[in-house]
Amino acid sequence: MSTAIHIDQLRINGERLWGSLMELATIGATPKGGVCRLTLTDLDKQGRDLVTSWAREAGLSVTIDKIGNGFMRRAGRNNALPPIVMGSHIDTQPTGGKFDGNYGVLAGLEVVRTLNDHGIETEAPIEVAFWTNEEGSRFVPVMMGSGVFAKAFTLEHAYAARDTEGKSVQDELTRIGYVGAQEPGDHPIGAYFEAHIEQGPVLEDNDKTIGVVQGVLGIRWFDCTVTGMEAHAGPTPMALRKDAMQVATHLMQEVVAAALRHAPHGRGTVGMVAVHPNSRNVIPGRVKFSIDLRNATDALVDQMADEVKAFAAQLAQKTGLGIQIELVSSYPAQAFHPDCVKAVARAAQKLGYPHMPAVSGAGHDAVYMAWLAPAGMVFIPCKDGISHNEIESATPEHISAGCNVLLHAVLERAGT
Repeated sequence: MSTAIHIDQLRINGERLWGSLMELATIGATPKGGVCRLTLTDLDKQGRDLVTSWAREAGLSVTIDKIGNGFMRRAGRNNALPPIVMGSHIDTQPTGGKFDGNYGVLAGLEVVRTLNDHGIETEAPIEVAFWTNEEGSRFVPVMMGSGVFAKAFTLEHAYAARDTEGKSVQDELTRIGYVGAQEPGDHPIGAYFEAHIEQGPVLEDNDKTIGVVQGVLGIRWFDCTVTGMEAHAGPTPMALRKDAMQVATHLMQEVVAAALRHAPHGRGTVGMVAVHPNSRNVIPGRVKFSIDLRNATDALVDQMADEVKAFAAQLAQKTGLGIQIELVSSYPAQAFHPDCVKAVARAAQKLGYPHMPAVSGAGHDAVYMAWLAPAGMVFIPCKDGISHNEIESATPEHISAGCNVLLHAVLERAGT
């Protein structure tokens, strides 16, 4: 059998991958079947220790940098080449699931184990990475480890971050023994691939096994304040009211309408609302609410925002109430590299998996890696699109399929 045929027929060991996921999920397991393994806790240390022990058993060398990112390396024929990296994170939300992040790391490890099983050597070295504090549930900013690595913010800024108990990232990293010697970013990357559950319902709704991720949606967060006048709910006639809530609800509907006008990737969400004085028999005098706008390009997100602001200006003129919209956070859209996107698509096609183009509405470490090197992502379905929840679920068949696609996409970039 030729090497080319052998490579094309290569498949991962699905039972082994599933077993690793389930074993890691016992660390921080919750009664509802999820995982609570917050970053830089004792449980995070146990998870890191387990994953790095598996890496060493697979013959990988392990490097930790100063923000606690881990790189588990399999040598290639030409170790002067930058490594092809697979990765994600192993920290979870307080009520997290077994697959978010963890799948990407252990799928990478399973790719390496499969290559070892078959004695396959790659031209470029291959690495599996786990990034510190992707979730941001204990410390902010989110995607901390990959952000420091990509110079999105400084190591000092990350070190100074504190949790609700006042404990710092630097002290907690030191306490669990994961402050490495390498400067973050002093680590070449030839290309980066991240396998992940979709965290949404699109693949399942379209009955597709693989999402070929084109990029990550741009995000704009605003705070909107509508100011009217409090008054008694009984004596004040409807025509004489300055009801901030009623005006706010018109604007909230425009947030949704703007997203619908800019389909298929437009997203518009009002997730937080604060009503003053929040009394049953008082007409609201002030309403403050969040606006979350997302789309596939920055131009589209900005167009949605302009439409919402224009509607707000018209509404303020019509009603006489004050409406203030303030930008509080902005995350640019990130397209993935065409070569990596095509590699994922070719792998899915070759393996015979039903697949479709996909976008990510959530941030991932792959966003920062795309600043530095060609990057791509592989999505698989999760049940009912539910994630960041203890009932988060994926099937063993989909878990294996995504890892097989990851394997062949990585082999295409690494060379055999």
